[in-house]
Order: sequence, then C-alpha cells, then structure tokens
Amino acid sequence: MSKYSESEVEEKKGLLFSDLPLIPEIQQALDDMGFSEPTPIQAAALPFLLDNRDVIGQAQTGTGKTGAFAIPALQTIDLSNKSVQVITICPTRELAIQVSKEFSKISKYQRGVKEVVIYGGDSITKQMSALRANPQIVIGTPGRMIDHIKRRTLDVSNVKTIILDEADEMLNMGFKEDIEFILSQMPEKRQTVFFSATMPKPIMELTKKYQTNPEIVRIASKELTNKTIEQTYYPVKVSQKLELMRRLIEKHQLKSMLVFCNTKMRCDEVSNALQQMNYAADTLHGDLSQAQRNVVMNKFRTGKVGVLVATDVAARGLDVPEVEAVFNFDTPLDPEYYVHRIGRTGRAGKSGLSFTFVVGKDIQKLRDIERYAKTSIPQGEVPSVKDIVAVRQESFLNSFQEVMEENKFVDYEPIAQELLAKGYEPQSIIAALIKKFTDLSLTEHEQVRIELENPNERRRSGGEHERERSGRRGERSERSGERKGAKRSFESRNSNMKRLVLNLGKDQKISKGDIVGAIAGELGIKGSAIGAIDLHDAHAFVDVDSRDVERVIKEMKNRKIKGKKARFEIAD
Repeated sequence: MSKYSESEVEEKKGLLFSDLPLIPEIQQALDDMGFSEPTPIQAAALPFLLDNRDVIGQAQTGTGKTGAFAIPALQTIDLSNKSVQVITICPTRELAIQVSKEFSKISKYQRGVKEVVIYGGDSITKQMSALRANPQIVIGTPGRMIDHIKRRTLDVSNVKTIILDEADEMLNMGFKEDIEFILSQMPEKRQTVFFSATMPKPIMELTKKYQTNPEIVRIASKELTNKTIEQTYYPVKVSQKLELMRRLIEKHQLKSMLVFCNTKMRCDEVSNALQQMNYAADTLHGDLSQAQRNVVMNKFRTGKVGVLVATDVAARGLDVPEVEAVFNFDTPLDPEYYVHRIGRTGRAGKSGLSFTFVVGKDIQKLRDIERYAKTSIPQGEVPSVKDIVAVRQESFLNSFQEVMEENKFVDYEPIAQELLAKGYEPQSIIAALIKKFTDLSLTEHEQVRIELENPNERRRSGGEHERERSGRRGERSERSGERKGAKRSFESRNSNMKRLVLNLGKDQKISKGDIVGAIAGELGIKGSAIGAIDLHDAHAFVDVDSRDVERVIKEMKNRKIKGKKARFEIAD
C-alpha cells in the first residue's frame, strides 16, 4: 500500500483534463459542463484509476469526488458487453441518486451506456424490470443491492469496477457485514475503489482484505472548509437557541436554510417550533419513507419549504445548490460531520453562512472541529432588538419604494385626499398607516434578552435555573388555555410533563380525541395528566405527566388505536 502525499496533490493542480487519456465522448461532456481543470482529488486519483489501480480516496463533500471515480469507471465500459460492469455502493438513497445524475452527465455522449439506481423504499418490481434492460452501471444502497444479488436479479459476475462511496459513513451506519457480503460476490479480478471522508481502522481492515496494493490519495486539511463560507459560533443556552436562530434568520434575510440536529426527535421538535413561528419548515430523517422524503425534498428545492431540519445521515447526498445558510442547532458529534454540514452552503463560488450553537462543554467539540479543519471559528454577535427593528424598517422601506415606482395606486388617492381634508398632517397619516398595516415592532417574547454563555467559565448544573423558568412559563401557558391542545414551542413545555412520540398520525386518520381516549379511557389515567398533542402525518407528540410515562409506554404496547397497533416512546 502506497500513499500519494499532500505535496504531490498540490503539484497536480496545474493538470488539465485534456492532459489525461480520456475518450473523446467523456472529454466533450466535461467541456459541456465547463470543466477544464480537475479538482485536487480528481487530479490525484484519476491517473491511478485510469491505470486500473485500486485506490483509497480521502475527500469531503463538494470536492469533486464523484467525478474522480465516475470518469474512469465510464472510460472502462465495453458497449458490446451487455452485463453489469460497474457497481457503486452509497450509504443513502439521496447520495445514490446524486451519483447517478453525475454518471448521466459525464456519459452524455456515450451512446448505449445504461445505468440503474436501486434503493430501499422504491418498487423492487420496477427495479427488476430496469435490471433486465442490461445496464452496464448499477448504483445503490447496500441492503437493496444484496436483495437483488440474492434474488439473482443482479448478476455481478462480470463486474470490472466496484466503488464504495462514503465508506466510513456506511460503516458508521452498521453496513460492514453487508459491504463484505457484496465484495465477496465480486469477481476476483476487478478494480476496487474506496472513497471515504476519514480513514478509521475498520476502513483500513477492509482495504487489506479486498484491495490489491491500493494507492491512498487525500486532500490537504486546509481545503476541508470553503473560504466563501462565513463561520461563527454562539455559546448559548438550550432554551434560547430558537430565538437566536429566528433573529439570525431575520437579520440576514434568509430564505433557504439547512438546520442540523443530532437526533430524529430533536429534528421533529425544532421543525414543529419553527412552524409555530410561521416558518415554512419540514424535517428529513431516517423515520420517513422514501415517498415522504421525495415530497419534502421537492418542496425544499422549489422553495415551498424554506427551512429543512435534518440529521447528518439523512442529509448525505443532498443536491441542493441554493442553500444560503447552515445552522448547527446541535454541535456536531464528530468534526467530519461539521465539514459535511457546512459544505451544503457556499457552493459554486457563492457565499454562505454557518452558525453553530454551543452549549456548555460542547465548546470542546468546537475546538476539536477547529483543529481538524485547521480553521478558526469566531464567536458571533447576537442581533439586538435594535438590529431586528432596523432590518424590518429597511425591508418595509424597500417594499414601499417598489410600490411607489410601480405608480399603480391612483385608485387610493381619493382616500388620501379625504384624510387630508379632515385636517390630518401628511406625516401623521403615513405613520398611522404604517402602524396599522405593518408590524415593525417586536413582541414581548422577541424582546427577551439572549444571554450568551461564557465558554471559559464552568457553571453549575448546565441549566437548572433555566428549567425552573421553563416550568413557570409552562404553568402560565396552561392557565391561558394552552392545555386545550394548542401546540407548544420547543422551550415552553411544562417541566412536569414528559413528551412521548406515538407511531401513528394523520395518515392513519388518528385524531387528538382518539389518543386521549386510548390513554385516559383504556388505562384509566386522568385527562388532566395529558398535555399538548401535536399531530403530524406519520406520528404524533403527546405530553404526559411524568409519573404516568412508564405505564403509558408499557401498557399501550399491547393495545390499538383505531385498529392500528400503538407504540409510545420517550421523545426527549
């Protein structure tokens, strides 16, 4: 095993695609795409891959790694051979689809090249039909790949090249046995290519077992984060994350954002809270079916959803070029995740914003990120109440100027004349109209002071006082009628309640009354022990008195709601 050094990668930067022995069809496709010079990972890997060598490529999202393995794979295709010749394995459906699109662009002029994408959640019958059409390239996720191999609907006996994209992520997701099974089914004589963001021990063990004297090529760490992305962090209390995010959105007038959380439950809670704040938000995580994921992504791409709240795994392979900002609502668990997250913005030479919220000891994770990415992330300044009011005023003035320039308000001039005739001053009339039809002021909640924590100062009990304040807010909310079923925000639930998630929702035609009836009626629990209920398409959140939580989870396990088997789990 040899290593292609970072200094050699630097030296390859002057390489052009025209310097490589590419077939005319691929060269023409690259010209159409406007690519004349390979990215660093492409320049380092292509010579080895075109020479049919095994390669381990270390590269992050947005570095051109797909082109690095797609170009040489397409170069080897024998159009007279109707069997599968290239296999690419990806950790997620989204990444598989994105990789397929890249193969299609590069093979634009290679007539006769066929590819098929296979993944769970899609019709297996349709996939079988596509595989019978003799594709030379198959791209898919591990589980569905194995399914077709075992069904003998995917013949891999003539595979020339097998590529594992984001190999480390597949191992993190528990696909090690699946990957080993697929590799064991491949012909002994083949090219094996691994692309991975990191090089952990399990990856190296796989390479020793399934690769032959591979070349290791990696990108220098200084290229891990894009210089067009403005990165900042905020050491903030958990209870104030949402208000801080709202202010940052308004200050920067953001329209398209990715918000990252570390768990599925947190994604749902944050998305629900954003919806209560009148943002068009939705979630993307592993509990969604493929059909649901497709709907969510289509809404995000078309602008119907402006805020997409996602987990790290679910966001792998997202192809959304117009993301203005990334919010790390939860500090990433690993430095690599941070690079993947913020790599979703600042693409194609455009600028982007990255905001990371840090709670307590998470500041150490931030320092690890800085060391890993060899970058310095400055602490951001919280937008003040005056800042937000100024933004609203500027926005109003801009929209007012547009109306004036259109000059289409002649029908309203008689009303203005009547107001003047009554003796009102023009300035007073304008101010009164602005006050009546435009809300430039901030609500009492929006004016709450956001207190940044001192990251260098250890505090007792990570938020004990905040929980007390949260409980008091929850009690006030109940007295004002919120217990009747209205949605509660992320930080204002009653501390005496525990939030549960139910596996049934609107799709199963479940109502709030059905849920209350099942818990209170069948288990004999008092209705006062049941708090807010938030219904979603595929699930529901139910606040239950903490003293009754274990009983609800245990006893409802063997019961049904409207004929559907119910399952409650703790959401927090």
